[in-house]
Amino acid sequence: MDWLQVVVLSVVQGLTEFLPISSSAHLILVPVLTEWEDQGLTFDVAVHLGSLIAVILYFRHDLRRMAASWTLSLRNRSLHQGGDDPDARLAWWVLLATIPVCVIGFALHETISVSLRSPVLIGFSLIGFGLVLGYADWHKREGRSEYQLTLRDALFIGLAQALALIPGTSRSGITITAALLLGMSREGAARFSFLLSIPVTALASGLEIHGVLQAPQEIDWQAMAVGVVLSGVSAYLCIHYFIAFIKRIGMQPFVVYRIVLGLWLLWIFW
Repeated sequence: MDWLQVVVLSVVQGLTEFLPISSSAHLILVPVLTEWEDQGLTFDVAVHLGSLIAVILYFRHDLRRMAASWTLSLRNRSLHQGGDDPDARLAWWVLLATIPVCVIGFALHETISVSLRSPVLIGFSLIGFGLVLGYADWHKREGRSEYQLTLRDALFIGLAQALALIPGTSRSGITITAALLLGMSREGAARFSFLLSIPVTALASGLEIHGVLQAPQEIDWQAMAVGVVLSGVSAYLCIHYFIAFIKRIGMQPFVVYRIVLGLWLLWIFW
């Protein structure tokens, strides 16, 4: 990998990880469209690690409260909805909503990583799920926050998150869509989606690291370090400005982007 490829892929990963436009689609498409060699699993681990660090840092205060309240709920055996503590409940909902994607992702990992990387499939996914996001954003909202979710809400969003295993769907896009359909505010939907990314990204990175260890190769540590830093910085900025942006403007610019990109991909590759 040359340094231009390192910079471009790192920034693309950081920016698209939390935007509802599919980071996996862009990481697949950049080498295809530029004719660069595939960046490899090791670099994918590095840029995802950068994004994970960014979201943990951004929500560090929330995570500290959630961890403390969740631990207390275990000690008090107050498992049902985390008792009366909203932070404990939110922590439980994040954990429960992570289960479907982990189970399905583990079962279908090989199929997904090999068979579902077609630009045509990505194009259809971008358009189809983009239209659903557009409908959800236009749909009347009650304006609930992430602290007002129920067990049924968390499971619905968790099942929706499993669809993000299809490249082009967008993990943040499909979880925000599901949350909006449940009557959450745009900000609440985005915040819950970002919190959900933490266990999912951590587990996915662990699986990728296992793959790297099973097939040892020479590692360019400088490129890995730059990838972590650039993806982390761009992801942190993306989270901050995305939440402020959607409160004022909504999801429609991302819907338009998804449709245009999807149509372009179908025109080129189909």
